[in-house]
Amino acid sequence: MRVRLLDIAHARSGDKGDTANVGLIALRNEWYPILVRYVTRERVTEHFANVIKGSVERFELPNLFALNFLLHGALGGGGTVTLRTDAQAKVYSSAMLRLVIEVPDAEAREAGLPEYRA
Repeated sequence: MRVRLLDIAHARSGDKGDTANVGLIALRNEWYPILVRYVTRERVTEHFANVIKGSVERFELPNLFALNFLLHGALGGGGTVTLRTDAQAKVYSSAMLRLVIEVPDAEAREAGLPEYRA
């Protein structure tokens, strides 16, 4: 089953120099394991392949039912040296929520995930 992150999580983002910091928080605590399994560093790297120049780091925050991603080389050098429209990385959270993950049908139904049909 295809699932949009927009339907199962919310996100916040900001800048740390030339690194975008994106927090992804499960809308329901029981959906956090889905995020852990399917929103991998590799999947996020693929999602932002045409936008960032560096690596992606992922940190699990189980006490917050959240994942935190650092997207290195995402801001054209940082807010003080770039003319990029989003030098403070505020729209990276919206871009992250556009990511679609594939979850096995049985697991998705058991978790009560909303299906994305596009």
